[in-house]
Amino acid sequence: MKKIKVAMMYDFDKTLSPKDMQEFTFIPGLGYKNTKDFWEEVNKISKENKMDSILAYMYMMIKKSKEASKPIRKQDFKGLGKGIEYYPGALTWFDRINAIGKKLNIEVEHYIISSGLTEVIEGTPIAKKFKKIYACKFYYDENGVATWPSLVVNYTTKTQYIFRINKQILDENEDRALNQYTEEKDRPIPFRRMIYVGDGLTDVPCMKLVKENGGKSIVVYNKKKKNAKDLAKSLIQQKRANYMSPSDYSSQKEMEKLVSKILENIQKEAALEELEGVR
Repeated sequence: MKKIKVAMMYDFDKTLSPKDMQEFTFIPGLGYKNTKDFWEEVNKISKENKMDSILAYMYMMIKKSKEASKPIRKQDFKGLGKGIEYYPGALTWFDRINAIGKKLNIEVEHYIISSGLTEVIEGTPIAKKFKKIYACKFYYDENGVATWPSLVVNYTTKTQYIFRINKQILDENEDRALNQYTEEKDRPIPFRRMIYVGDGLTDVPCMKLVKENGGKSIVVYNKKKKNAKDLAKSLIQQKRANYMSPSDYSSQKEMEKLVSKILENIQKEAALEELEGVR
């Protein structure tokens, strides 16, 4: 039997990590005692100017850094990645899932699709576990200072990256090949061999796209956060996702058992597909 490729795609903030990545060190470093104050300013400027909320937070990061005389450079962002905290088991999750896949003759590829910042994620200890990181980026001037957004990944544009993974056209600047028609059977990683992991409403377009095309979508929730489980339940009831699990990635916990079963099912379906091709 040929080796099977499976794509596992993750949101980052509140999916692998309990908070938005800016809240660990960046926002406190600007003098905010309460990170909510920063996000309230972002929401205000977004509403007043009918501005995309992701563009608004990127704008505010640059604006507040200038006001504090703390220009932000690429290496600064990567340094922020070292201060991020994770849900239990997340740091060892990827190797364990790869090992489970290997026993099933499955090659698991991991991807990030996030409205967070590429440069911060690149500075994390798990960055090398991902085949590709799709997240927002800044443009840097001749002094290496962030001055303008160069790539924005918002809640709906996230879906284009699922198609990139589906067709294995991973370069963000390659649009022509992406938009060419390719039959599903000819795509390197079909939707039925995709798993999307997210934490809530901002992930709905991706979760629904994967689910409706035969893949599996998982809503993870923080047991310590009020109403998080209820939100996850509602997404299941509304048929926006297939499964829900606490955001605990530790060995033998619910999340690992769930993904193991999904991989086992993919392996069995692939074996049956192979038998269908025998004449």
